Formats: sequence, structure tokens, C-alpha cells
Amino acid sequence: MRATSLNAGRRATELEALAGGQVVDVLVIGGGVTGAGVALDAASRGLSVALVEARDLAFGTSRWSSKLVHGGLRYLARGDVALAHESAVERGLLMTRTAPHLVRALPQLIPLHAKTRSGQGISRSSEAVLFAGLHAGDALRRAARTPTAVLPGPRRVPVAETLALAPGLRRAGLRGGLLSFDGQLIDDARLVVTLARTAAGFGARILTRVRALKVGGDGAEVRDELTGASFDIRAKSVINAAGVWAGEVVDGVRLRPSRGSHLVLSGADLGITQTALTVPVPGERNRYALVLPQAGGRVYLGLTDEPVDLPVPDVPEVPESDVDFLLGVASTVLERPIGREQVIGSYAGLRPLLDSANGKTADLSRKHAVLRSREGVITIVGGKLTTYRRMASDAVDALVRQRNLQCGESRTDRVPLVGSAPQSYLSIVDAPRSLVVRYGAEAPRVSALSEFDAELSEEVAEGVTAAEVVWAVRHEGALNADDVLDRRTRVGLVPVERAKAAERVESLVRRALEGV
Repeated sequence: MRATSLNAGRRATELEALAGGQVVDVLVIGGGVTGAGVALDAASRGLSVALVEARDLAFGTSRWSSKLVHGGLRYLARGDVALAHESAVERGLLMTRTAPHLVRALPQLIPLHAKTRSGQGISRSSEAVLFAGLHAGDALRRAARTPTAVLPGPRRVPVAETLALAPGLRRAGLRGGLLSFDGQLIDDARLVVTLARTAAGFGARILTRVRALKVGGDGAEVRDELTGASFDIRAKSVINAAGVWAGEVVDGVRLRPSRGSHLVLSGADLGITQTALTVPVPGERNRYALVLPQAGGRVYLGLTDEPVDLPVPDVPEVPESDVDFLLGVASTVLERPIGREQVIGSYAGLRPLLDSANGKTADLSRKHAVLRSREGVITIVGGKLTTYRRMASDAVDALVRQRNLQCGESRTDRVPLVGSAPQSYLSIVDAPRSLVVRYGAEAPRVSALSEFDAELSEEVAEGVTAAEVVWAVRHEGALNADDVLDRRTRVGLVPVERAKAAERVESLVRRALEGV
């Protein structure tokens, strides 16, 4: 593998080569989890790759997820066994082989409150169905060969243990809980950046702030958004992985975007710090809200599933109706209802679902699809973050068959991502734990920056050091303060914290860019 560092200097060199007429085997449009996954899949097969992203890595939907790596239980409930098994397999690969440093086991609790006349709570019969579903999900885990040491099996827990796991729960009517485990990403945007860096290690050219203006089967006209210069990138094949914007890249792609809104809360205020809650939506079947604790004490509350009209905005906003809905559902199981004053941030992501003639967006399939345009452009749409690797593999397989490219089969199920290491090793890495959970085996290198400059050990925001800002510029492709605040770290999820950190981060980024 070549060097995995992404920075302004590497970008300029590789952009100059492509503008000079260098031809690549595969041009990828889009720098989200799917595009980065495609770049890694193709490059690790030995194909030459260029990826262009109009803004920044993980700018779109990929940074707005629930940060979960699902085992497929929700799809099993709908009778889609194949999709559920696929999810469980991909979850297992991430947790045990390719990215154990970025995914942890998340305990999830379904609180069992007695059913009320207003529709709140869970009946005994519903409890039995839910518990059977959790055991079916555990069967998927076993079929995917994910060890119980990684993901323990489900069990009923009594009232005392339920309250120990989630002290903020409403005591009245509580008769215990159902405990299970799923995968949780340390951060979704970090997964995308790590995928892109791993692809760069195999020689892929990862080019942010490069907008595709006109795309064809043999390349694209692009514009460098930093300089305004336009030129052609020549390629033997093209994959459109632009997600919810895929229809703007090529004609004929019909999408029906769905908005998933989340609120950012303080875990200390809720009495929820380590264990997630799965909360039934009163009056509906098989629909739940999720209360998801994060590192650093934040809690994400999600999520909605509402259709959105085209064209879609660059950064979706959370409407007031979604805020009311989420607060109302979560408050049904908490001792103290959540007020709007406790919301410290919010975000919404748009799922790129394939359009169908009927049904709500919640009923549309989460399966992915590989499409081919008249010009020969391969488009990959649909799917979900958990199965990005399978999506990428299918897209590259289709392209290889279409263009008769000479390369091997996909090997990304065996390629560890940058920073990956077994948990047994990560537990003894000589670096602060806050860095190890974000950077894995690279944490000592991040920490070492402050050994040469004591100023870099200072925090720019709670839990984020100046060294991480410099690392983001030198090695993770950050080109400005927004990239650092909103994607390399997630300081920007809380506007007040972002405003406090902005000036310091901007200064550090300027200095770091001068040395790249």
C-alpha cells in the first residue's frame, strides 16, 4: 500500500496529473460512504481510480445517520430474510475484521411499561413477540458467525437492572426490559474518511472540491472548486455514487428521498449515558424511536421517515413537526419529559430510496440497485450505511463485466481499514482513550504531535484537541475549518460549541495548510 495521507499537496499533484490527460480505469462520482467504498473496492483489485467529490468527504447523507451498524432485525420483521442476513454479515465483518476500532457493541434496551388506555406501553403479548424477534436477530448473528464475545445474545432484565442501565426511565408501570446488542459507529463521517484514506493507500486519487459538470461513459468534465479551472478527466468507466443527488449526475435515475431527523441532547439531563433505548411509537406497529448515547455524553434521538420533494437541499433542516414528534415519543418512557430547551442541536439526512408507484417512504425497500445509463455510466443507489461494502462490490462487479476490465474479485471483506486493530491490542495502545476510540492504532501518532508542540495538547472544544485539527489537515484531507468542525470532528453538531471553537480551528487550519 502507498501512503494513506490525504492533504492539499497530494490533491494538487494528482489533480494536475489528471488534468494533463492521465487516464484511469474507474472514475467515481461522490465522496460518501458508497463512493469511498467503491474507490477502495476498485483500487484494491488493482484498478486505477479517481474519486471526485464536489464538496467534502461525507458531506451528504453519510454523516447524518443514526451511527448504527444494523444487524438486519428491522428487515427480518418485514420478511426480507436475505437483506437481514446481508446486514448481519456486513456488521460482523466491520466489528471483527475490517473496522473493529470504529464499531462498538451497543446495549439496547426496550423498556417494558404496562400498557395504558392511551396506547403507551407494551402489552404482555407484544412483549413475547418482541422477545421472539430479538432471538431471531440473534440467530442472524450466529449465522453471520459473529461471536457472542463481540455481540452478546438478548435477555430479559428485571426492574432493578433496567433502572441501573437507564436511570432516567419512568418508574411507574415499569416491569423490566428486553436487552439486546447491535453495532454502533464511533462516527459515520470518520468511517467515510477512513475508507477514503485506505483507498488512497491502494493508489486511488481522492479529490474533494472537484465538481462533476458533465458525465459520460468515458469520463467527465469537472471543475476545481478552489480555483475555478475546468478540465476533462478521462476514464475507461464511470460509477455514479452521488447518493440522493445521483439523478442530477445522470438522467433516468428516479429517487424518492426520505428524511431521517435526529435531535442532539445531553445524556446527563436524560439519565441515559451508556445504554440505548428503543421506544415504541404509540398507536403504530413496528415503529420505534431510538435514544442513542454517544461518546462525550451526547445523546442522539431519532428518527423520522418522511418523503422529501426534489430538488434536495445541500444540508437538510429538521422541521418543527419532527422535533415535536421525537420529543413526544421519547418522553413516554422517561421520568422527566424532554423539553425543547434541552435540545442542543439537530440534523437530518436524506435516504436515496428508489422511487416506486405506491407506499410510504417507510415502506420502500432498503435494498440497493445497480443501474446502467445509455452512455454506460453505472449508478449505485438505495441501500444503507451498514451494507456499503456489498453495494460497492456489486457496482464494481457490474462495471468490470460491462467494460471487460482485467482485475481480480472483490477483496474488501479482508482489507482492514486504516487504524484497524483487534480490541486486545487497542486496549493497550499507549495513547489517551479518547484518541484510541477515534483513531485506533493511529492514536499514538496523533498524540505525538503535541509532544513536539505543547500548544497542540490544548482542547479546541470539549474532547477535541488542537493536535486533531492539525492531523485532519495533514492526513485526512481537510481543506478548511468547516471540514474539521463538521466532518473530521463533530463539534458542529452543537451550534454553540461550534461558534466557540471556530476562530481557534480556523487559525490552526491556516497554519497547518502552510506546512502541507
